[in-house]
Amino acid sequence: MSNIAVKVENLSKMYRLGVINNGTFFRDVQSWIAIKTGKEDPHSKIGDEKYKGDKDHFWALKNISFEIEKGDRVAFIGKNGAGKSTILKLLSRISSPTEGIIKIKGKIASLLEVGTGFHGELTGRENIYLNGAILGMKVHSINKKIDEIISFCGIEHHIDTPVKRYSSGMFVRLAFAVAAHLDSDILIADEVLAVGDAEFQKKALGKMEDLSFNEGRTVLFVSHNISAVEKLCNKGIVLDKGKILKTGNISNCISFYTDMTIPPSPTEIKSECLYVINEELPYQIEKIELINKNGLQNSVFEAQEEIKVRISFISRNPIPNVYSYFFIKMENGENIINCYSLEDEKDIFNNMQPGKYVIELVIMKGLLTCGEYTVNIGFGGSYLENGNGEQYINALRFKVIDSLFFEPKHKRNSITSTILEWKVTEKRSL
Repeated sequence: MSNIAVKVENLSKMYRLGVINNGTFFRDVQSWIAIKTGKEDPHSKIGDEKYKGDKDHFWALKNISFEIEKGDRVAFIGKNGAGKSTILKLLSRISSPTEGIIKIKGKIASLLEVGTGFHGELTGRENIYLNGAILGMKVHSINKKIDEIISFCGIEHHIDTPVKRYSSGMFVRLAFAVAAHLDSDILIADEVLAVGDAEFQKKALGKMEDLSFNEGRTVLFVSHNISAVEKLCNKGIVLDKGKILKTGNISNCISFYTDMTIPPSPTEIKSECLYVINEELPYQIEKIELINKNGLQNSVFEAQEEIKVRISFISRNPIPNVYSYFFIKMENGENIINCYSLEDEKDIFNNMQPGKYVIELVIMKGLLTCGEYTVNIGFGGSYLENGNGEQYINALRFKVIDSLFFEPKHKRNSITSTILEWKVTEKRSL
């Protein structure tokens, strides 16, 4: 384990739902001793399958193993409930595993929940010393860094105020500053960074980047901000329902996770999509077409031409409070256009009379850069609660090219292909 900072073997964590304990303190102690000594819990149900949950039990993690090397920046990626925060709590020793072994080499600084490890009656300055003492630091070591910590969190005027009076934003600023600046070998940070404002999030991510690149600290990170994860981390662990699905390079893990969460796109580029008629639906799309500047169906467009999305649909019953939504997704699944019919205040779908209609949406020229995109549309409103809604996800796939660019084999390194007007006015003659 010379270069290994964290080693996890066959780790599992079970929660008892709606049950706080076994009924008596003595029985709780018996269960705790059995778990710590590797013996079977004497109060577990006879005949229970090892990993089979029931109405009283929930396995947050199931028999997972992984290793993290010193200096690695590892992101735990997954949907809500995948087990990401549970792993961090086990590694931080906030809770203990039901089964398995955790080996950690070095001191850990954790930032999992706002205010964890802080005493509300103590001031911000006193809490800095308290957290340093918990990490095993001497007073003179904390004295060397306290000015830097206070300056980083930006709450100098309130540092001698009891933290119980802090806002959540002030709390997380101080908590992160303490965790990042005190001596530790491993920094663990959960989604709690989202509490801070955008300026502080950028500052915090920059500090984490500095800790890993320049100081060689190991960073374990959980965030739903994929761009932050990709920038900060070099490795990833993808989780789903308490199990590890993939580990390795962060880009590969993000691609794997994105493929899990985004509906598959149509593989072929096409300009028209037809749908089977369902008489039971109050609203239904018959056809979606992509129209070029010449009024013809097309699937490949110049970046400098308008793209018209023509949607033929049927309204069978007037229904109140119905709206439509439309979005264009990039190849990586990110929305580049996202709009709703309610935004123009016309409310055209509300109580629409029975009949056949055509909607036309125009994507202005220069808005999309080179690449492939998918068309998505659907209807929303209270009637969806009855299961009568209809979504058309990844209905069409189309391509944008930019032949005006100097080197057509490359694409513009920008989000859009907008061409600005270069207007020059001569102020005076030489």
